[in-house]
Amino acid sequence: MAEPIAFAALALDAVIGWPRALYARIGHPVGFFARIITLSERYGNQARWSAGLRRAIGVLTVMLLLAVSAGGALLLEGLCRRWLGSLAWLGMAILAWPALAQRSLFEHVRPIARHLGEGDEARARQDVSMIVGRDTETLDEPGIARAAIESLSESFCDGVAAPLFWLIVGGLPGIWAYKAINTADSLIGHKEERWRAFGWAAARTDDVMNFLPARLGGAVICLAGGGGWRIMWRDARKHASPNAGWTEAAMAGTLGLRLAGPVSYDGVAHDKPWIGEGRDRVFAQDIQRALRVYLRACAILWIGAAAMPLLIR
Repeated sequence: MAEPIAFAALALDAVIGWPRALYARIGHPVGFFARIITLSERYGNQARWSAGLRRAIGVLTVMLLLAVSAGGALLLEGLCRRWLGSLAWLGMAILAWPALAQRSLFEHVRPIARHLGEGDEARARQDVSMIVGRDTETLDEPGIARAAIESLSESFCDGVAAPLFWLIVGGLPGIWAYKAINTADSLIGHKEERWRAFGWAAARTDDVMNFLPARLGGAVICLAGGGGWRIMWRDARKHASPNAGWTEAAMAGTLGLRLAGPVSYDGVAHDKPWIGEGRDRVFAQDIQRALRVYLRACAILWIGAAAMPLLIR
């Protein structure tokens, strides 16, 4: 992909994001994938069926998602090249733009720091509940701040680094196949009994597709933060996910903080290991520090995306 598609898509996302008015009118493209997944889960994940059958239907669901996402994107890519001629790259950048989440992620995390800085823990707690899956009702300021930084670092991979990686590697089919699988993982790729068999294929496929982007994303955070390499290498595997720990450990290392640790989901306490070293009393100013690292990490990706066409040529 020698055209500046990736750079233009990053620029569109940074400047425009996914406008709320547009979301209110048509939703977001991943909503289409979510509807496919929800329907498949409703009719294909029957508790009375064997785990083997539910796993097989889950595999078929993943195959359907890949066919729809990659196949549809390949068709649109071909139409761009046919109808837009020399401007095909711009059309493809516009079609890739919604799959990136630089601006959205920043805009979800920044208010948490602002509300904590103003002493409004209730607003901050409400904001953080929109981006994390843990129980947030009883979180104090350090708990809210840690949750925000953890979500920011993990989502740097899912929302920015990995989609960009797959756009560069596989064009429109690559980026939208990734978004389809990542959506499936977030909805059904869980270890609870209800989803364990049916969501197995979604979770494993997402692990494979995030393997390289997660490690590259961690390295980019370390570059952006000017350190954290030792902590990333030491603590990345402490995370339950084979991939999410890389960007989270990188952020913990570069900020000199301890993240993760004991947490509660649906009223059940989980004694997760700590990631990083230093203090675990995390505050609003630490979220601001994390956001600055995040912005520098995005800038590094911009530079890489701008250089890619030159390298390919």
